[in-house]
Amino acid sequence: MVLHIRKLCVGADSVADLEEWQAGRRAQHLRDGIDTDEAVWHVTRSFPKRAADILQGAGSLYWIIKGQMIVRQPIRRFDEVVDEEGRPACKIVFDPVLVPVEPRPHRPFQGWRYLEAKDAPPDLGAGGQAEGLPPDLAAELRALGVW
Repeated sequence: MVLHIRKLCVGADSVADLEEWQAGRRAQHLRDGIDTDEAVWHVTRSFPKRAADILQGAGSLYWIIKGQMIVRQPIRRFDEVVDEEGRPACKIVFDPVLVPVEPRPHRPFQGWRYLEAKDAPPDLGAGGQAEGLPPDLAAELRALGVW
């Protein structure tokens, strides 16, 4: 069974913001001597109990930006780490590629939540979304059956 995670992307207003932030982090990590293959990650407090299900099914983290689930990022692995305050934490290591998905409205929540494959929005193919169209407008147009 394929299992994913969904998480709010706090501080980003768009996928471009997330890409820019991650590119900046990758550049900093490279300056610090960290391999490019390992330069994209997110640290969270808890380790997923269903990590094996996520990794076995090539799961992704679905980022929710401005109330819309609009992009996913494949998960490579989970590492147990210690945070800045000395507490155990989970480092989610990603593939650097961001895959746009069909926008789907989503309410705020804390932490992360599991997402079963049957409930995940489909990837947008080439030409699936007009360049620069805001995700909320694209979702509204899709809901109206216009696009």
